[in-house]
Amino acid sequence: MAQLRALDACLDNTLHPEEAASVLATLLRDDQYEELAAYFRVLGEPSRVRLLHCLLDAELCVCDLAALANLSVAAASQHLRTLRNLNLVKRRRDGKVMWYSLADEHIRSLLGVTREHLAHARTESATVGTSSRG
Repeated sequence: MAQLRALDACLDNTLHPEEAASVLATLLRDDQYEELAAYFRVLGEPSRVRLLHCLLDAELCVCDLAALANLSVAAASQHLRTLRNLNLVKRRRDGKVMWYSLADEHIRSLLGVTREHLAHARTESATVGTSSRG
């Protein structure tokens, strides 16, 4: 209840109350932001992102992933465990070999959209840099 009063007071002090109210209606619960932030923390490690990238088009065993990502098998295994704990990758056993793949298409989309954003940001940055020199 106190939180609602604080939000009402906040809306009273905004310059654009309609827009603020519209955004307010879309906000997540605090625990949902915590969960979302946990994913970004995990993806903040370049080696984990490299492992995910290796799995974009192939199912690979930990030895192959370690070699491709330039990691020790132990380090790759630790990173894969972290990724698995957040359902970013899945594994299956075939005899003595454990095979890893992306957990679902959302992960592929997330990586793709992020790469597109980086390419766009580089292009925008280069364009701004070029035009400011002229």
